[in-house]
Amino acid sequence: MVLPFFGKKPAPGTQPSGTAPSSATPAEPPELSKLDFSVGDPTHALAHCAGQVEVQEMGAGIGAAYEEAAVLYANGNTVEAEAALNAVLDGQGSHTGEGLWMMLLDLYRLTGQRQRFEARVLDYATRFERSPPPWTDLSSAPEHARSKVAPMVSMSGSLSGQAAAQFQQIAIIGKKSGAIRIDLGRLRSVDENGCTLFRDVLRELAAERVKVSLLNCGQLAEMLAGQVRAGEPNGRDIWLLLLEMLQHTGEQERFENLAVDYAITFEESPPSWEARVAQAASTTAVHEVALDLDAPASDDFVLDGELTSAAVEKIRKLAAHATGLQSVEVDCGQLRRIDFVSAGTLFNILATLQAQGKTVVLRDVNAMVAALLRVMGVDQVAVVLLRS
Repeated sequence: MVLPFFGKKPAPGTQPSGTAPSSATPAEPPELSKLDFSVGDPTHALAHCAGQVEVQEMGAGIGAAYEEAAVLYANGNTVEAEAALNAVLDGQGSHTGEGLWMMLLDLYRLTGQRQRFEARVLDYATRFERSPPPWTDLSSAPEHARSKVAPMVSMSGSLSGQAAAQFQQIAIIGKKSGAIRIDLGRLRSVDENGCTLFRDVLRELAAERVKVSLLNCGQLAEMLAGQVRAGEPNGRDIWLLLLEMLQHTGEQERFENLAVDYAITFEESPPSWEARVAQAASTTAVHEVALDLDAPASDDFVLDGELTSAAVEKIRKLAAHATGLQSVEVDCGQLRRIDFVSAGTLFNILATLQAQGKTVVLRDVNAMVAALLRVMGVDQVAVVLLRS
């Protein structure tokens, strides 16, 4: 499959859509378009992704090493990406732009290699005569480093389809700490769309091996029970969430009776019983977060973790999030990697939003991800701000 280069050169005298006005204050994060990725003479090159995808018509000034390292990292080949960058910096260190140095430093931060990072920042400071970026471990936190006390999220209001942003926040908290406790005792109402969102985030956390404890599930179970009717195959997610709540309340007999009704109603096998009773919530919970599901959603959209072709649905949700908004901020502070397929999907969505007159800012993007976004032309359809 051939993937054309998406970006277009701006007409003379015009400013690319991914470039902020020159009046931007120095305190603002650096923009992707302001970093120099050149190495030696400009190279006209082709980037190959897993032997199947090509990027054609690279813009002038973008070297083959920059392109190669970006694609290697996008494919998950961190060792090869590091070797490609080091080869250039060791061989032509005095002729390379700051972009390649930032890529290597961020690669070390993304892979948790502090000693190599500290060795290279000295070279960076000497080369550019400025303070280097500070060390921050951007790698996924190892199990032993995660908090021993799971954070508590206390949900209140209506469990409805309007709470997508709040559920995304729950996913971020859970994945960051490796465990999460969710108190459901203050919920006032529930609908099918809310059940779908809740089940989606529980599946997402389970896929990331995050330990989830649901507390005070009884009231939610009763609200759900009032919406199911045996023989009426409606609200499948309501049924399934109710079955899960009964496992958390420890009501096995009631679960088994409902499971039989589910099988008859939907003509499919129900979930199996699994006791999931959690300890009662402490009145002085540590790391407690109050989450009002009725509160207005933030204009920020979050992209985090590693986005591969298997997770493009998360990117597609950006289009829905942008409905009714003219300006959208996308928090990429926890985004470690994005592959070619996902970057192509992101470009298409951002191009559509730009055509609708919307402005999208990708904030706190690491240099390795930013490099691929530039290869894909994403900086032509959105503002890309690098992390410090």
